[in-house]
Amino acid sequence: MGRAFTYVILGGGVAAGYAALEFTKRGVSQGELCIISEEPVAPYERPALSKGFLLPEARARLPSFHTCVGDNEERLTPKWYKEHGIELVLGTRVKSADVRRKTLLTATGETISYRILLVATGARALKLEEFGVTGSDAENVCYLRDLADANKIFDAMQSCPGGNAIVIGGGYIGMECAASLVINKINVTMVFPEAHCMARLFTPKIASYYEDYYKSKGVTFIKGTILSSFDIDSDGKVTAVNLRDGSLLPADMVVVGIGIRPNTGLFEGQLTLEKGGIKVNGKLQSSNSSIYAVGDVAAFPVKLFGECRRLEHVDSARRVFTMSWQFYGDSVGEVVHYGDFSGSTIGAYWVSKGYLVGSFLEGGTKEEYEAIAKTTRLKPAIEDLGELERQGLGFALTVSQKPLPSPPVEVNGSGLVLERPIYALHATAGVIVAASIAAFAYWYGRRRRRW
Repeated sequence: MGRAFTYVILGGGVAAGYAALEFTKRGVSQGELCIISEEPVAPYERPALSKGFLLPEARARLPSFHTCVGDNEERLTPKWYKEHGIELVLGTRVKSADVRRKTLLTATGETISYRILLVATGARALKLEEFGVTGSDAENVCYLRDLADANKIFDAMQSCPGGNAIVIGGGYIGMECAASLVINKINVTMVFPEAHCMARLFTPKIASYYEDYYKSKGVTFIKGTILSSFDIDSDGKVTAVNLRDGSLLPADMVVVGIGIRPNTGLFEGQLTLEKGGIKVNGKLQSSNSSIYAVGDVAAFPVKLFGECRRLEHVDSARRVFTMSWQFYGDSVGEVVHYGDFSGSTIGAYWVSKGYLVGSFLEGGTKEEYEAIAKTTRLKPAIEDLGELERQGLGFALTVSQKPLPSPPVEVNGSGLVLERPIYALHATAGVIVAASIAAFAYWYGRRRRRW
């Protein structure tokens, strides 16, 4: 038994929802589009899981954060999909894909065929076992990638008010979960091997600014070491965390955020892979002309950087406690810091080969964030780093008054172009391009029908 669709979106994350909305805007007919997701719910805004979902009061719960509320668009509830004739195949795992035959085989044995496939399978959280540490199945060891993970963290917090939480990892997930735990009046210790938090992006000076703020909220940092093992009681709960440096930390719950790995397994050996993801061109089209990829799973050419990259995270804006920062561009070259690092507004520029290629701002206004975004896209020449430091944010405010060049990435032969810039290194490719690629896939599928 099987079903056939013109368009199939594989994956139920952020990109799937935005793509579905664009398909409807382009006039997709009822019954033509299908979304297959392992999760039991319709696509939703994943950033809510580490923010509003974990708040002690006025918690965010579905349906409030279904896509596409993150972009001030419609909220796509299950009812919306039904009204638009879009088939939601939820709670369903696809166990194999046959690219040549254009079919997907589900774990229940159903075959689903397609003309055009949009791969939005995202990524999975790296598990401790992949680094030689057992214990991920303990009742109070948590990861954060989907709704079930968020529910587990919430339940663990509820079971240990005033208890001790150990956060393993100093990246996005670790920092955001640590903030949520503190807000819930839980004692937090963060453990990571790097010299400072957010080592992939933050300079030591920027990291110190945030670490000092976290410390003022009661967070303890243990750097330069890693988890070696857990102490687990007869009930299967972790009671302590053992570190490689010999430290033993009492624990009522553990949150692990040590990275992700793109879900490319279904297509290995069938599609070209690069940078750990599915390699696509400027149209987000894979090595097979009927398959596109978006989001964490896609490795696509970014003209600003002159190379193929995978872009992770839903947006370039991150919020922790009452702080809010945005980053655009690339964190390479020489760094120029500006602002009062004892105050509420700080920033930095990255300059490479004489051009500004990256910008960071904490505590800015909407207009100031827009200014650094536009300035980064313009890539102005920088002759004097000292003068750039002196001008600080004022430099971006001045440069941003210049007109922007035409959008750099063409997405199809019919003249459609990306309306949103793709210079934000830490922006999810799915949110930025899902709508545009859905439009192209729709156009392409229609054209193929006429052949």
